[in-house]
Amino acid sequence: MKSEEFVNTVSVFQDKIFRLSLRLLKSRDAAQDSTQDILMKLWKMRKKFDKYKNIEAYAMTMTKNHCYDQLKLKNNNNISLVHSNFALQHSGLETALEAKEEMSIVARIIEKLPEQERAVIQLRDIEQYNNKEIEDILEMNPTSVRVAISRGRKKIKEELMKIKNYGL
Repeated sequence: MKSEEFVNTVSVFQDKIFRLSLRLLKSRDAAQDSTQDILMKLWKMRKKFDKYKNIEAYAMTMTKNHCYDQLKLKNNNNISLVHSNFALQHSGLETALEAKEEMSIVARIIEKLPEQERAVIQLRDIEQYNNKEIEDILEMNPTSVRVAISRGRKKIKEELMKIKNYGL
């Protein structure tokens, strides 16, 4: 595989690798490093791409495992939350500010979810993967994926309602 073919193949999902890394590592710098590491691993194995049914799913699995390894090494001590992963879609300054604040609140809530629920919510609701793809990436059974999505969404909704009701 030539470098142009590699770039064309990987560029389709490179941003998804970064966003998953960012969600799991909670640091833009760590996510950039992780993305670079994954891209290097993919480059080294580019001649074997045809052996994989879905190289994107394989890359996302690599990303998840790499990030979990990084978290284990660093015990998440020096990784900080500097993250806003959402684009503003509303017009008007006031509406835009409200939307940005709400997205920031949701992002903080997601960061507090248990690791598995956080990863599933990132893949399903932000990256728009279907349940089968999530099962493959996270190596989970179908029921566990559905339960994690349901619990994660429920916790996000409950926390958002608490904040909105109490003005915290």
